[in-house]
Amino acid sequence: MGLSQEKLGFEAEMDRSFISLLERGRRSPTLDTLVRLCQVMDISLTQLSALVEAKLDRNTEPKTDPR
Repeated sequence: MGLSQEKLGFEAEMDRSFISLLERGRRSPTLDTLVRLCQVMDISLTQLSALVEAKLDRNTEPKTDPR
């Protein structure tokens, strides 16, 4: 979305370091946190969920044998 961690944190009233921890998977967000982040990014929780699912699906696809 083109938002820096600092800008996203400011808009969501969260510390930039917390945004970094979320981004790196070092912390898990609460539902309240997800709602606030979605509001800032102007997307719904459903849209966020679909994006996460798509990313997980891409990461778990079986590797093809190059033979």
